[in-house]
Amino acid sequence: MGKLVIVGTMAFDAIETPFGKTDKILGGAATFISLAASHFNVDATAVSIVGGDFPQDYLDLLSNKNINLSGVEIVENGKTFFWSGRYHNDMNSRDTLATELNTLADFNPVVPENYKDAEVVMLGNLHPIVQSGVLDQITTKPKMVILDTMNFWMDSALDDLHNVIKRIDVITINDEEARQLTGEYSLVVAARKIHEMGPKYVVIKKGEHGALLFHNDHVFYAPALPLEEVFDPTGAGDTFAGGFAGYIAKTGDTSFENMKNAVIYGSTLASFCVEKFGTERMVNLTSEEVHKRLLQFKQLTQFDIELT
Repeated sequence: MGKLVIVGTMAFDAIETPFGKTDKILGGAATFISLAASHFNVDATAVSIVGGDFPQDYLDLLSNKNINLSGVEIVENGKTFFWSGRYHNDMNSRDTLATELNTLADFNPVVPENYKDAEVVMLGNLHPIVQSGVLDQITTKPKMVILDTMNFWMDSALDDLHNVIKRIDVITINDEEARQLTGEYSLVVAARKIHEMGPKYVVIKKGEHGALLFHNDHVFYAPALPLEEVFDPTGAGDTFAGGFAGYIAKTGDTSFENMKNAVIYGSTLASFCVEKFGTERMVNLTSEEVHKRLLQFKQLTQFDIELT
C-alpha cells in the first residue's frame, strides 16, 4: 500500500448555483482530494488546519474513510477558512462573494513523521511558499509530486510559483491558467513551455470538455462524461486530482500509459462530484457506482476504425 500525503484546505463553503444555494457546508481542497483518494485503499494523510468551529462529525467522516488526520492542526480559538461563491448559468464561471482566510492565514503545515517517506505527494492549491515548505519536510524522494495551483498565485506570487514548479513531477491546472502561466494560447505550446519549467507531466483540465495529459511529445485526451445536470462544480478539480493521486499511489506506476488510467479515474470521480452540492455526492459514493461509470467511460471512448 503506497503512502500518500495530501496538503490543502479544509473549509466551509457557501454556494449558490442556478439550482439552489447552501449555507456553510463542508469544502476545501484537502477534503475533496481525500474523499476521492479514499477509493483506492492507500495509506493517506491529510495535512491541513481548521478552527475550533470545525465539527467533529466532519473529521470523523474522513477518519472513517481511513484518512489519517494527525497532520490536521486544530486551532481551538480560531475560525475555519470560509469561501462563498455564486455560479453563472453556464456553470463554468463564478463570482467570489467572500473569502475569509481565518486560521489559514497562519498555516504552517507539518507532515507527520511516518509520512515523510511517502511515495506520492499531492500539493493542493495553496501559496507556493507553503507548498515548497511541505517538500522541504519530505525525507525520501517521492515517486511523484503533483501540484495544483491557480491564477491568483500567478498574479501575486509568480516567482515563488516558478520555484516550486521546478520541484514537481505533475502540474494540474485549467486551460485559462495554462495560458496565463505561459502567455501562449495554444495548449500544446503552453504544455511544452510548462515542461521546460520542470514538470514531466502536464495535466490541463477543460471542465465539461475533459482533460489533456502531456508528456514530452505524447498527448492523451480524456473526455468528460456527458451529464444531464451539473448541480455544483465546486471541488471537481480537486476530486480529479484526488482520483489521479490515489490511483498513482495505489499502483506505484508512473509511466505515461498508467498516467492515462489515472486521468480516467480522476475524470470518473469528478463526474460524480458535480451531481450534488459540495461533498454530498462523494460522501456516500460506492465502489460499485465508480466501476459502472468507468465502464461508461470505456464505451464513450472506445471504437474500431477501418482505414481505407
